[in-house]
Amino acid sequence: MIIRKATEDDVPNMMEIYNDAVRHLTATFDIQVKSLEDRLQWFRSFRDQNPLLVAEMDGKVVGYCGLSPFREKEAYKYTMEVSLYIDRTYRGKGIGKSLLQEMIEIAKVLQIHCLIAGITTGNEASVTLHERFGFEFIGRFKEVGFKFNEWQHVDFYQLLL
Repeated sequence: MIIRKATEDDVPNMMEIYNDAVRHLTATFDIQVKSLEDRLQWFRSFRDQNPLLVAEMDGKVVGYCGLSPFREKEAYKYTMEVSLYIDRTYRGKGIGKSLLQEMIEIAKVLQIHCLIAGITTGNEASVTLHERFGFEFIGRFKEVGFKFNEWQHVDFYQLLL
């Protein structure tokens, strides 16, 4: 497995992974799949201060991890939100662990002080992964998303670097 900085050529594979999550998971609250143009615009929002990594196996992107601003106000500039998506056929193979580990190291180099992860209640695999790296539960937003005909809660986890 290779962990590397994402390139624009990776966007179609990342789009497939994301759209699968849109269709089948509560990990994203998007309801409609995204077009290639949508995802290219999303990709272009990532810069050096909010990196985007991919995991590649057998020449294919099988997962990705990004840091996004937690809030837009200037005082939040040392706090980032981490997002992680893995191709359904590659889950449970340590890809998420490798991506998150590398992203935490990059965040330290960037002098990020706090990482936030919003995890939909019930996603125990994601909770376990984040807790393995020291993320702590800090609170639950109840019924903030409506997907698959039911209200979804989001649990927030925090890692101070």
